[in-house]
Amino acid sequence: MLTAAYKSATLSPTAGPNVVRSSLKQTPIAEHLFTWPTDQPQLIGSRCSDCGVVTFPSQGSCPKCTSQSVTEALLPRRGTLWTFTTQEFLPKTPPYAGTESAEDFTPYGVGYVELPDHVMVESRLTESDPHRLRIGMPMELVIEPFRSDAAGDEVMSFAFRPVEAR
Repeated sequence: MLTAAYKSATLSPTAGPNVVRSSLKQTPIAEHLFTWPTDQPQLIGSRCSDCGVVTFPSQGSCPKCTSQSVTEALLPRRGTLWTFTTQEFLPKTPPYAGTESAEDFTPYGVGYVELPDHVMVESRLTESDPHRLRIGMPMELVIEPFRSDAAGDEVMSFAFRPVEAR
């Protein structure tokens, strides 16, 4: 069951700077992973009511105390890059679900982003140049195309991008 916070966060029909939109139909890579569609996307995690542990993705029980008393938690959109690397070659399938070949593969960044409520999220990064990434830099959640499905629709996934100094 979705909470009112999740429902209200997903009903925005307009595109903002945190979401890449196109004329193609867009679907999330997995249900209940992030709020969609919205200009201010958030990851959907869970919080243990007994010990307070926050997890992502959401889970039906607590990995620390094994309690079944967990609730949905919308996670902060901004965090800090804890560590990173770059994926310079095409990953093996499975588990990788991209549609590129070795010839047209584009390297991408992968990192752990620490969110303010003490959960670390492993994520694709929008920046792949290691000289433009640094441990400790602020990052922001975005939703972007990952691949196309068999019908030609865009499958959307989450990533983190560096927060530009304003």
